[in-house]
Amino acid sequence: MDLLIFDMDGVLIDVSGSYRKTIAHSIHIYFKECLGIKSKTISNEDISLFKAAGGFNNDWDLTSGFLLYLLSVSGLPPCPKRRRFTDAKEATSFLKRKSSKFTPTATKPPQKNHLPDFLEKVKGQGGGLKGVRLALKNSWDGWVYGNGDLEQENLVKRIFQEVYLGNKFTPQYHLPRLFFGGEGLYLQERLLIPRRILSSLRKKMRLGIASGRPRFEAELALKRFRIFPYFDSVVTLDECETEEARLLKVSKKKVKLTKPHPYSLLKAIEQIGFSNPRCGYVGDVVDDMRAAQAANKIFPMLAIGFLQSGKAEHVMMEALLRAGADCIIKNPKELLQLGG
Repeated sequence: MDLLIFDMDGVLIDVSGSYRKTIAHSIHIYFKECLGIKSKTISNEDISLFKAAGGFNNDWDLTSGFLLYLLSVSGLPPCPKRRRFTDAKEATSFLKRKSSKFTPTATKPPQKNHLPDFLEKVKGQGGGLKGVRLALKNSWDGWVYGNGDLEQENLVKRIFQEVYLGNKFTPQYHLPRLFFGGEGLYLQERLLIPRRILSSLRKKMRLGIASGRPRFEAELALKRFRIFPYFDSVVTLDECETEEARLLKVSKKKVKLTKPHPYSLLKAIEQIGFSNPRCGYVGDVVDDMRAAQAANKIFPMLAIGFLQSGKAEHVMMEALLRAGADCIIKNPKELLQLGG
């Protein structure tokens, strides 16, 4: 193998205490601060079930999708239409006034198997946030403001970024924190693949990263864990969005280049400069395997599923294999057995 490309979250970096808790905490804050409703606790297993449905490489989308699902069982009536607002405070005030006309004080815990059954419907609609909306017939869209810029009406992204970044939110976005005053949950992350293993791999082959993180957050982790020097290429959400904007300007058509699209994997190969490399991509979710299989049509690409132990381990293994994983590893040391 000439080149090994890594996803970051759930592969290089354990995000069970950061991004996954940020999803859960953002949902709690959204219900409390925007709707005046107490929400049920969201578990890592619940989030894994959403990830296994496919189309949820973006955690902002996953948060919005989970909010829509919980709203559908909350007792709040459907509200299909969203309004336009100039800032987060205006949007929050509107939602509080609107929800105060109804009686729910807490989201109802779904009945056993309700979430898995619902996610089967989401998969049948193509997965992702679009699949959630189609499964719910767009009926609760007007309660969830997760589109656009976070300084305006994107309450989901605003809350999420405040929770994840903590005191780094204001320097990054030049905005005050409105919803969360605690330490950023990025501080709860830990390295999953030890530096000694990355060092050994780097002696055998070139290494790259294809991540759905924004570049600032990718570099935050790479610098914090002192692993930046091991990688010859780092492709992030920023590169995907830049290319999407370029294509829109040229063709007047919107195209989505984040995983499961193979763009970020192919961009990593391009940046490293190989002409016809033998590659592998290590990922932990369905969209990673689909991206690797799509890239395999252009370059030889091994789809390597990385699996952490947990309550939903069997669900994720089955999902990874169905999505095209060529092999599954559970221990980072197994990476050293890959051919050089």
